[in-house]
Amino acid sequence: MRSRPIFKFLLRGFGAGLLPIAPGTWGSAVAILLAWPLARWTPDYFHLELCLLIGASVWICAKGSAMLREEWGDDPSQTVLDEIAGMWIALLALPFHWHYWLAAFFLFRFFDIFKPLGIRRLEKIGGGWGVALDDVLAGVYANVVVQVFLAMPTS
Repeated sequence: MRSRPIFKFLLRGFGAGLLPIAPGTWGSAVAILLAWPLARWTPDYFHLELCLLIGASVWICAKGSAMLREEWGDDPSQTVLDEIAGMWIALLALPFHWHYWLAAFFLFRFFDIFKPLGIRRLEKIGGGWGVALDDVLAGVYANVVVQVFLAMPTS
């Protein structure tokens, strides 16, 4: 199939998934490196662009992971596009300030690594959707925590 190299390149997060140590963390960093210029250069459309990228990434994870399952296994560490999508979810509707984005990054990594509050259950769905959905929920949790912090009154 001619699309296999494209799926591999995207699933590996443009190469971040090939790094030997903490590929998921590197994939999350790639998400910020890709989102930062969008937020800076197209602030009025940033959240719409992010939503489109998230949707495309989750679809690519589901389809590509299923397509490459025999070659790569069920949830290979080289697949980091799911971390990229989850990190983008963690950034949705956050102010464009580095300290909020850094908090979202660390919270996302926490939820993605330890998988509390039902995240592990989504991972067990299996197939391409299981690869993506646990990171989606980790991104949602990270975003909610930062949003709650932002909503707290400062006095």
